[in-house]
Amino acid sequence: MLLKKLIAIVLIAYLFLLLVFTLVASHYLSIPPSIANLPDFSAIEDTKARKSAFFSYFGAIIEAKNRQLSTKREALLLMQEQWQEHGQLNGKNKKRLRQLSASFGVEATDPAQAIKELLLRVDIIPASMVLAQAANESGWGRSRFAQQGYNYFGQWCFTKGCGIVPNKRAAHAGHEVRVFRSPAESVAAYFKNINTHRAYREVRQIRESLRTQQQPLRGSALIAGLGQYSERGKAYIEELRAMIRANKLE
Repeated sequence: MLLKKLIAIVLIAYLFLLLVFTLVASHYLSIPPSIANLPDFSAIEDTKARKSAFFSYFGAIIEAKNRQLSTKREALLLMQEQWQEHGQLNGKNKKRLRQLSASFGVEATDPAQAIKELLLRVDIIPASMVLAQAANESGWGRSRFAQQGYNYFGQWCFTKGCGIVPNKRAAHAGHEVRVFRSPAESVAAYFKNINTHRAYREVRQIRESLRTQQQPLRGSALIAGLGQYSERGKAYIEELRAMIRANKLE
């Protein structure tokens, strides 16, 4: 009888511990890795240490995003080769082309034209450019919008309640600073913005030109197309270039 009670107690204890473990594990698994190890940049007083933490943290996210884009670009180049050789795409590539066109806002129905337009958009963005803009727009991760909304690039949204209302917003303005679920989501939105928005067509054209000339893709070159990113225009571009030089990002 005593043995049965001991077994019952052990079993109950085991089930209790298993439940606790499951709850704890599900909590941590629900937190995106990019949030779980996000440094508190405001708490890092040493400037050199703060910059190092910032570049290390965002560098990994940017590298992962560029790997994804490179994979998609390689698939597009294979589609282009198939089309040029056979004048048609197989079923798998037709489906993939439709998916990429939808993701990157390409409306062309002719496969050759769609591939051409996608190759302008589906490409990497140099880490030096992304890091310089993230640091500039977020005050090295210490801005209100970075801390409260994981917004590191000053991206806006225009639906009431979609983000954080800037303290100095004009009375007639309706924009808010977009809120993201994680820094990685903010980076992904930035990449989509640069790669698809009409305001940054020049960035994509510079990148295509460098590809055609078989030149390395440098942020300091692509930044020339960011004239519409900030109302400061050319001064903003020069400031980003200065940040790239000062921090030896290239």
